[in-house]
Amino acid sequence: MEQFHLIKSGIKFVLDSKYRFVYLSGKGVYNNVADDEYLRRKFYAKLGYRLNLSSPKTFNEKIQWLKLHDRKPEYVKMVDKYEAKKYVASVIGEKYIIPTIACWDDVNDIDWKKLPNQFVLKVTHDSGGIVICKDKKKLDIKKVVGRLKKSIKRDYYMLHREWPYKNVPRRIIAEDYMSENSEELTDYKFMCFDGVCKCIFTCTDRYSIGGLKVTFYDTKWNILPFERHYKALKEPEKKPDKLDEMISLAERLSQNIPFVRIDFYLINKEIFFGEITFYPGSGFEEFTPFKWDEILGSWINLPQVKKI
Repeated sequence: MEQFHLIKSGIKFVLDSKYRFVYLSGKGVYNNVADDEYLRRKFYAKLGYRLNLSSPKTFNEKIQWLKLHDRKPEYVKMVDKYEAKKYVASVIGEKYIIPTIACWDDVNDIDWKKLPNQFVLKVTHDSGGIVICKDKKKLDIKKVVGRLKKSIKRDYYMLHREWPYKNVPRRIIAEDYMSENSEELTDYKFMCFDGVCKCIFTCTDRYSIGGLKVTFYDTKWNILPFERHYKALKEPEKKPDKLDEMISLAERLSQNIPFVRIDFYLINKEIFFGEITFYPGSGFEEFTPFKWDEILGSWINLPQVKKI
């Protein structure tokens, strides 16, 4: 079976130029290509329509434009998983922050004996470089070290040209493990446009047979009639108890920003900050139906800045 998939992938690599570009870009083959040209090529490869940077209309187009032209220095600390906590605490308060246990510049500096039985490890400059430990006795430290070293080396900026990550110090943080009745946590992702939350989505069923579900809601918790790359739940989840408070906090954190996504967890009825994301799906995830790419795009007012 594995051999069959290798042959199938090989044929696709030869015949499909879009697939070939995405694959090779992940291997660093196009690292020397200028940001705008790289984004044009990857956009077409992923979404199938040409990227219009001179007059962007869709959400995905405007996300690419913002990568290139909206480059405020403070965005760097806002995406840094260590510094972001300090920034968010300064705006909305320390009580919303998941406590940090330690921070290291090098994987080899981690003192595993001093870590509690349960904890979470994250790489500060990456997306997805996370290790969840529920029982330290069962943790394969050698495997975790290898994974973290790989994440530390990963140039996340170069992969999608999300420029804030270019200057984030590469570190590892340990933070408290947060849980609620031993169930998978739901994180609530608030899509904010010039400081106004206009829609929310959740990521659920990550480890189910059916796969990840991404479900969009309006601010009154009605399911919106579209999907973005992933299937949505057929029925709405229970409306979170502190939805209005989370919306208010997200709007406070998103002031004077054309678009940003603010994530929160609701754990044992308490709100905790998750992360700040300027480019959901890196602007490479399709909307179904397509008109919602245009609708969300109309919500982004691009700033008047000098183009690079």
